[in-house]
Amino acid sequence: MFRIFVGNLNYQTDENAVRDLFSQYGEVTDVKFVNDRESGRFRGFGFVEMADAEAGRKAVESLNGSDLDGREINVDEAKPRDR
Repeated sequence: MFRIFVGNLNYQTDENAVRDLFSQYGEVTDVKFVNDRESGRFRGFGFVEMADAEAGRKAVESLNGSDLDGREINVDEAKPRDR
């Protein structure tokens, strides 16, 4: 499994649009958007999990800085969370 951070998303973009975009590079196993804990509003970023690391790296390389719904998205390998 390869986890990818996707930032600077348009607030109108939905998880299906992100799944469709990343599916061009390989199998997408999960897409999760991050919402604010208090308001419940979308925070403009999320995570994509891909089954194959090589496909995930290719997606990161190809999609970073690309346009999705009028916004230039930031795409990078997700860093492990410090707890």
